[in-house]
Amino acid sequence: MLSRTAENIYWSSRYLERADFQARILDACIRLSALPANYAGRGSAWDGAIASTGGIQLFRTLYDRVDERTVRDFIAFNTANPSSISNCLTTARNNARAVRTALTSEMWEVINDAWLELKEGTGRDMDRDAFSRFISWVKNVAQSFEGAAHRTMLRNDAYYFTRIGGSIERADNTARILDVKYHLLLPPSEAVGGGLDYFQWSAILREVSALTAYHWVYRESIKPWLVADLLILNRQMPRSLTSCYEVLTQYLDLLEDRYGQSGAAQPVARETLAELRGQQIERLFQEGLHEFITAFIGRNNKLGDSIAQEYLITQAPAHPAPSAPAELVRDAAHDA
Repeated sequence: MLSRTAENIYWSSRYLERADFQARILDACIRLSALPANYAGRGSAWDGAIASTGGIQLFRTLYDRVDERTVRDFIAFNTANPSSISNCLTTARNNARAVRTALTSEMWEVINDAWLELKEGTGRDMDRDAFSRFISWVKNVAQSFEGAAHRTMLRNDAYYFTRIGGSIERADNTARILDVKYHLLLPPSEAVGGGLDYFQWSAILREVSALTAYHWVYRESIKPWLVADLLILNRQMPRSLTSCYEVLTQYLDLLEDRYGQSGAAQPVARETLAELRGQQIERLFQEGLHEFITAFIGRNNKLGDSIAQEYLITQAPAHPAPSAPAELVRDAAHDA
């Protein structure tokens, strides 16, 4: 496979996963903002949304206040935000169009139809009900694309790069959700495990479609350390860091077998997976959740750089936040 083809497939998958993540952030904020005012935490749910995207500095240059209207516009529609839902879907579609012969017709139809519908049927003046339907639609697009890939693609290197791109993005997103929860949502005066904590963790679990899974696994009320265990260490949970790295290790190893050589990406993925498998949630909390997540995001960025250097056409820049202007520019250039 050509490096250009691999790169377009990889980034199509990443940007669709990113659009899904942005939609889930907004969905959680709508739920949290419906709580009484005394459940607001250190800042509003909308402050937490901007922090989750990693776009605080860009947001401040575009808007003079943080509220539902400005955050919805920034995350969903603003073309000045490279990681807005609108830009993610457009960039994913541009990458997919450049390599249509490497995708199945079902995958192309999902992403192209979504792009056409986005152009024709979305607007910034939606009421909350209409916007909630839009959020559900975005999540369905991402799930349909992933489902089409799973059901229709040959298990070859094109499929491997689809899974690798989605998994590395998903790991980054899950880590950021957990970090923002601890730093922005819970006010200093509120006890961990209190009523406010319960509602906020419930919203986070819903954000990653894990509330039912939590009750299946732990069969008790929501506790922060168990939520962290589910989203970091539980290999049964598809969005957990451990599960994401099991997928990454599996498909990077398959690429190694296919091409007969190993680069820097495989050892980074294996070492990270070994660390996750050897971690205990009690020790993780004692040493600091924020410190752990910060180190993990750095290692995840390093893996992304290694994948780019080893397989893609150009080395991707560091990915400290979900927004990535350089990547967007490069992807658009591919389609030109």
